Amino acid sequence: MILEKARHHAYRFMQDSFKYAKERWDKILKLHYLKVGYLVLVSALSFNNIKGPKKLKDSFSGPFMIRELHGPNDLKLELRGKLIKKHPAFL
Repeated sequence: MILEKARHHAYRFMQDSFKYAKERWDKILKLHYLKVGYLVLVSALSFNNIKGPKKLKDSFSGPFMIRELHGPNDLKLELRGKLIKKHPAFL
């Protein structure tokens, strides 16, 4: 009996926690309406093969043209320069 109450309490607490986390995420989520051909910047955190001191690296790389869209936030880019050998798919 006590174990069932504890399990029920934990389940309810987890559900409330999930609901709260979703509400917070939905408040800060920014939808981007991207189309093929748009120019976008990519966070430099996506590229860990660029040499040099981290402090002096640019925060973003680009602009790169969107080649394909696979979802609202999943896209393929036309990379160039040092990054041409990287996989062109980003989330």
